Amino acid sequence: MAKKFTLNTNGFVFSTDPNFKLEDDEPIQETLPPAQQKLRIRLETKHRGGKAVTLVTGFIGTDTDLEDLGKKLKNFCGTGGSAKDAEIIIQGDQRDKVLQWLLKNDYKLTKKV
Repeated sequence: MAKKFTLNTNGFVFSTDPNFKLEDDEPIQETLPPAQQKLRIRLETKHRGGKAVTLVTGFIGTDTDLEDLGKKLKNFCGTGGSAKDAEIIIQGDQRDKVLQWLLKNDYKLTKKV
């Protein structure tokens, strides 16, 4: 499925000023190398109907790199999940598998809860 291109114009439709430019509010954050990432792995069951999910938080980088890391982790664990809002959600208690994959690929972990 192709992603839709959305332009955040903050309500601006037209300007008569020839030098007018829309400014981006948030700067694009570059992805840190794996050795500098400080990731946290935890198990969460709240707001999920009692189902357990593994959360990987603390990723610093672009959304595409976050989705790519999430896809690799989901493939390794053999489960579903998603990657959004700077965290990766993997279905089930997969903390040991996620920890194993991240350490094998040179990611630095601060906590495993």
